[in-house]
Amino acid sequence: MKRTILAVLAISLTVTACGRIRDSRVNPFNWFGRDRSEAVEVVDEAFLRDPRPFVSQVLSLKVEPTPEGAIIRTVGLPTIQGYWNAELLEVDRDDPTTLTYEFRVTPPPVQTAQSTQRSREIIAARAVSTSRLNKVRTITVIGQSNRRAVKR
Repeated sequence: MKRTILAVLAISLTVTACGRIRDSRVNPFNWFGRDRSEAVEVVDEAFLRDPRPFVSQVLSLKVEPTPEGAIIRTVGLPTIQGYWNAELLEVDRDDPTTLTYEFRVTPPPVQTAQSTQRSREIIAARAVSTSRLNKVRTITVIGQSNRRAVKR
């Protein structure tokens, strides 16, 4: 009888702990919250380092957990169609709790139409290891007219 009571007690404690893990920081799905946008005016000081311009606007930013760390995935909106070669370039920072990226794109070789927003959207992603993410509290992606950030 004592074994049965102890077994039921152990199982009930284990099951109640599951809810706490689901909402805790240990769960990788809870690492970063929703993104938010901030308006900025960017002065392109890094043009010599990379001649590609910033994407006009950063539409979304998501941090998707993987077994090796996370994938930072962002959608940008250039002014016209045809932009290509999108890349998130890390900005060197002294603060290890922040990762900051510039969203750079190559413009089309000839003038193209503006068309619809959906047809102009461009995606860039970057993988980050778990060891790099351990200290990170904020991830920011910078575009020409705005930046988006997610926080833990």
